[in-house]
Amino acid sequence: MGPLPHVPAPAPHAASGERGPRTGRLDLEELRTAVSRGRIDTVLLALPDLQGRLKGKRYGAAHFLDRVAGGHADLCAYLLATDAAMNPVDGFALTSWENGYADLALAPDLSTLRMMPWQRRTAVLLGHALTAREHRPLAVAPRQMLLDQIARLAAHGLHPMAGLESEFLLYEGVFGETPRIGDGGLKPLTATNLDYALDHPPVLDRFLRRLQSALAGAGSPVEAVKTEAAPGQVEVTFPYGPVLEACDTHVLFKHAVRTLAGRAGLTATYMAAPQTGVASGLHVHVSLWRSGDPALVTLDGDLSDVARHAIGGLVEALPQLAPLYAPNTNSYRRFAPGSFAPTGTTWGHDNRTCAIRVVGRGSGLHLEVRVPGADANPYLAASAVLAAISHGLDRNLTPPPPRTTNAYLAQDAPSLPLTLDEALAAFRESPLAQQAFGPEVVSHYAHLAQVELAHQRHAVPDTEQNRWFTQA
Repeated sequence: MGPLPHVPAPAPHAASGERGPRTGRLDLEELRTAVSRGRIDTVLLALPDLQGRLKGKRYGAAHFLDRVAGGHADLCAYLLATDAAMNPVDGFALTSWENGYADLALAPDLSTLRMMPWQRRTAVLLGHALTAREHRPLAVAPRQMLLDQIARLAAHGLHPMAGLESEFLLYEGVFGETPRIGDGGLKPLTATNLDYALDHPPVLDRFLRRLQSALAGAGSPVEAVKTEAAPGQVEVTFPYGPVLEACDTHVLFKHAVRTLAGRAGLTATYMAAPQTGVASGLHVHVSLWRSGDPALVTLDGDLSDVARHAIGGLVEALPQLAPLYAPNTNSYRRFAPGSFAPTGTTWGHDNRTCAIRVVGRGSGLHLEVRVPGADANPYLAASAVLAAISHGLDRNLTPPPPRTTNAYLAQDAPSLPLTLDEALAAFRESPLAQQAFGPEVVSHYAHLAQVELAHQRHAVPDTEQNRWFTQA
């Protein structure tokens, strides 16, 4: 993502962009018209789960308009209390076998309503997760966590804007039919380094065209698409906008990628490190605005005090919040020297070896946080970034000097956790995390990390079998 144009910050709860059938974004009356004309017969009401996937219910469009649009839907609360395979697990306070796996309420957020062109005659919208009885916001819901961090910055008179830059890999074949990756299994869609290439093979060109068309039809056109260095790797960036909308767009984008890939006989993966030596990131580009003016830069073009405090907060806080942006054991294989993924919380001007890269100029100056992997839930990753920034602003933190050379060689920089075990210990014991998110949230996501660790400890990976089967 390059320098940003001057974009005044919208009101915190305003949806950006135009609406209507041509843009793909809908209001309730436009939905009614589309239903009456037979253009839409299905509405998906979706809840982003702990892993950042869309879960929810398909409704007949008429039923949705009559019975759900003005109220709420009931969904089992276990949607926010399962492992990655959707197994119910003990230990979550939200719901369990002891309380009978009760419901939560999902209230439609009508500002997110849009066409879903990759699903025939279908519209989709996201919802706010609420307690079933009192209809209070559920603090552990990823979308609510981000709303809470946006409110913290609003107390400073600041409004965050964001652009997400997401990488994923495409493989030939269907993973369920061929579970092995590499020799004798799924192969990357392309065989060579196509970084910045403009001569894509026909099957990849068709997929990218369908993806761009589908996203534009949903009211979320891409800013740019490029192929990356790893075989089969693609990077997609979206236009800058309100941070909640950026995350809403991202979960819909992942749904579109997986759907369109499956129809093309391909498999898409957002693993942080799907193969040895391959890594995919989810870079969070963030800026702060005050009364429509950029707050990270002075009139002379230098970093403002707000920017320095924000960077200071990111440097200090990010190592303590890792389970929110690196959620599983595979996430930590990405943090390696020379990988373009950071190993410590360093910062610098246009320096891709750093965790925090200051990029752009003038009103387009912003921070690129390069720590989250492609496997991160965007709401949780953005929440960690905003919480770290608020921490710096609350305490007027001053960052260390910027790195002007190879940050991988920095011996004095705070290091990122090397494993999920380390990350979990730091997160559980962090007063900063407790203050930013509250005990309920910290306990919930610490338990999720513990569940992931327990699963991995008992699973024998192929790498161990290949190395030791005949050698032990």
